[in-house]
Parts: sequence; structure tokens; C-alpha cells
Amino acid sequence: MIPTAAVPPAPRVLLVWDAPNMDMSLGSLLGARPTAAFRPRFDAVGRWLLELAGPESVAEATVFTNVAPGSTEVVRPWVEALRNVGFAVFAKPKLTDDSDVDDDMLAHIRFRAAEGGLKHVVVASGDGRAFREPLEELDKAGTAVTVIGFREHASFALTSEVIEFVDLEDIPGVFREPLPRIGLDSLPEQGAWLQPFRPLSSLLTSRIQ
Repeated sequence: MIPTAAVPPAPRVLLVWDAPNMDMSLGSLLGARPTAAFRPRFDAVGRWLLELAGPESVAEATVFTNVAPGSTEVVRPWVEALRNVGFAVFAKPKLTDDSDVDDDMLAHIRFRAAEGGLKHVVVASGDGRAFREPLEELDKAGTAVTVIGFREHASFALTSEVIEFVDLEDIPGVFREPLPRIGLDSLPEQGAWLQPFRPLSSLLTSRIQ
């Protein structure tokens, strides 16, 4: 009996979305919780990913999120909408400050890389501490790497020599209305208020911890 050669895995383009970080970054840009007009449309993100993957590659998208105690009924419709679009969801209870999803995202990327055929990794996050080094290592191994997010919160990708950066607002159809973005490089002549990233009272909380 002649042994059959192993079939190589199909090329894969993998998107992992860091929901806690992306939500925090968007809230910082808006200075408030996003309304429906300023929430990203994941169907548009999915179409962008499919175009990036092309017909010869498998496109896979997963949103990683925390679920705070008592918020299940609020989060459930969003999770179901994501799954209906074609996104997988990894949900983890937010029990402590350390119950984040960074390690779970990195573990999933490593798992797909170990399978072989990982052509391109797209990370939606502004967390350079967690993702810069692993993504640059993937590039050295021959996997293309892209970060999508907001330029105001993704300096690690903008300054990297190997990571491609795509501003989320530049993906067609992701937002129903233009984001009201004001930064130091786009100040109006009359000046502008730049809202704090977190309440001043958080200094008391961090001192207690």
C-alpha cells in the first residue's frame, strides 16, 4: 500500500478582535459611550476580511470579549449578532482586573500558527504591550501581520517597521457616520477640548490597590 502524502492546510487569514481594548479606545475618541451611529459594523469588517483573504484562503474572525457579572442579558444580543454575521466569539467572565483576554487571543494565534498555513494575522487592538512582540515574531516566521484600530491608540503599529496598520474608520461601511475625531495633529483654529481617558477618581482606586 502506497502511503498518501499529507494534504497541506489551506492558507488562512485570521482576525482576532480585542473587544475590551477596542471599546475603550472608541470611548476615548468619543468622550462617551458609543451610540448606534458610532458602533462598528462587523458585517463591513467581515467583507473587508474576505476581500483581504481572497478566494484561495480561508477567512476566520473571532471576537474576544469579557462578560461582567450581571451584564449577560445586555451582552447576549451583541454576541448573537456577531455569530449571525459569521464571527466566532470567545467570551470570558470578568471576575478580576486580571481577567482579560490578551493571553487567550495570543494562544489562539499560536494554535493556528502551529497548524500550518497561517498566511496573515489581523489583530484589532491598540495594546502594544501584549501584541507588538508576538506580531513581529510572526512576521519573521513569514506570516503577514496587520493591526486595525484607531491611529490615536495604535502607536506601536504605526512605529513598527513590519506591522501594517489600517485605521478602522478607513474600512468602507464600518461606521454609519464619521467619527468626531480631534487630535493634536488636527486641531481647529479656535482650539478644542480633549476629554480625559478615564475619570480622575480612578487615581483613588489605583492607590488603594
